[in-house]
Amino acid sequence: MMPREKPYIKSNRQEIPAFAGMTSDAQPVTGNRQPVTVRVAVVGGGPAGMAAVGALAAMHIGVDWYEKEDRVGGKLNNYHQLFPDRVPASEAFGQLVKGTYHNHIDRHLGKAITSVGVNAGRISLNGKDHKIGEADAVILATGFDFFDARHKEEFGYGIYKHVITSADLETVFADGDKLLNVNGSAPASVAFVHCVGSRDEQVGVSYCSRLCCITGIKQAIQIRREYRETRVYNFYIDMRAFGRGYEELYREAQENHGVRFIRGRVSEASEDEQGRIRVKAEDTLMSRPIKLTVDWLVLLIGMSPSCSAVLSGKGEREKSFTNAENPLTGSAVKGQPGVFLAGCCAGPMSIPESVASGRSAAVQAAEYLNKKNGNSE
Repeated sequence: MMPREKPYIKSNRQEIPAFAGMTSDAQPVTGNRQPVTVRVAVVGGGPAGMAAVGALAAMHIGVDWYEKEDRVGGKLNNYHQLFPDRVPASEAFGQLVKGTYHNHIDRHLGKAITSVGVNAGRISLNGKDHKIGEADAVILATGFDFFDARHKEEFGYGIYKHVITSADLETVFADGDKLLNVNGSAPASVAFVHCVGSRDEQVGVSYCSRLCCITGIKQAIQIRREYRETRVYNFYIDMRAFGRGYEELYREAQENHGVRFIRGRVSEASEDEQGRIRVKAEDTLMSRPIKLTVDWLVLLIGMSPSCSAVLSGKGEREKSFTNAENPLTGSAVKGQPGVFLAGCCAGPMSIPESVASGRSAAVQAAEYLNKKNGNSE
């Protein structure tokens, strides 16, 4: 996505500590370095990757950990608070990264894996133009991409300054910034649009990203907590508050914070002479059209798959997430022995789900290696 000028006031951000400056050549800090006969590669440094790495090291399995950025954490580095309890993202990061300080782990930061290939029982990990490494098994935990909201031209993202995405807004909160108008005043009104890049056949996305609804609820509460006079609207298709504490947070938004939820579709957005955003929508419960003018329009963008590009080796991303060989009981990739999926590689997941998925993939990789080496333990 092209960089956009920030229309809000900037302040100093307190960075989440990322490996305490540890580079790919730094020595691990805990555990005794003992010979290991097999090695598992984990591709991705987000929550699922961190969980997988920690679980493998705890089983005394050698790990090569690849992350394309210069620090681990993935999108967690850009989050402010996590739903439903609004725990600081830095707290979750600290708990996850703690398990990755181990002598069985070799870190390879700034290394982008573009493809994997199985050959004679070994799995090669390749960069754009060359082979980067080999492993006995691989866990793909490359996460997801945010839907590019510019594909929904009717909302004006990238055209109007006061149309932003939920990812942009989360960065505002994480940076300690304020969502202010051009003149420095608090916004009089903010509207959220659900399902941008989810459940939308026009852009080839039929699935639900599952977490957009609760993200909109959490961010709406955050705005109301900061600006008690700001009117906040949520335009939704169906409210899907499925997780632990999600329904309670939905009720809290309405009963304690006065967030207004409107069941309906936004058809278009435009900018008026003052730079405010005109919203045209339909209230599908009341069967009547709605016109609103708000200071900010926030698009709740869905998740797009990223793992398929690595599996195909062609850099081409499919519009559906990668299916495991038997998604009911495991995360092994069909036709690629020793390759396992973790986290949002397999579909939209919350952070707790991604952590559980990463640890599960680690156990499955260990079981695979035991069977492969004739070890029934």
